[in-house]
Amino acid sequence: MGFCFFNTAAITARHAQRKHGAERAAIVDFDVHHGNGSQDIFWSDPTVMYCSTHQMPLYPGTGAATERGEHDTIVNAPLRAGDGGDRFKEAFETVILPRLAAFRPDFIVISAGFDAHMRDPLANLNLLEPDFAWATQKIMAIADASAHGRIVSVLEGGYDLQGLAGSVVAHVGALMAG
Repeated sequence: MGFCFFNTAAITARHAQRKHGAERAAIVDFDVHHGNGSQDIFWSDPTVMYCSTHQMPLYPGTGAATERGEHDTIVNAPLRAGDGGDRFKEAFETVILPRLAAFRPDFIVISAGFDAHMRDPLANLNLLEPDFAWATQKIMAIADASAHGRIVSVLEGGYDLQGLAGSVVAHVGALMAG
């Protein structure tokens, strides 16, 4: 229901399982829109965890915290319009990261959407470049602990070119520093 013809994050997770022996893959999505496609694809799959922060309510209207999947491998931490870095970090630290660490993925895919940036015109979250770098570092720490550092990042969204450029630089910089 979004802007994607193919779900690159889902394809990447499944490829890691089938071709590279990952038993448990995880997708961590910090795009401003909930990844209803990723959630739907893995709803009944105990081998893939899908974690999302997103603005709610907002298109596509999915992603409530109560949506947990058949095997409790769906983790939604919705944010409200106007939320910024502090609330984003709180959602990561209290909801996303503990569940992700407990799942112990062999491989992590980041759905790196930068339309949660404060400059972005499609929604109303107020994240800044350091927030994306922080999230990337936290996800990488879990990848280091359980997945031998195996992590892939997929660019998902960002519609303000200045916010997108700065956010990508911060995210890729964190990946390269790790």
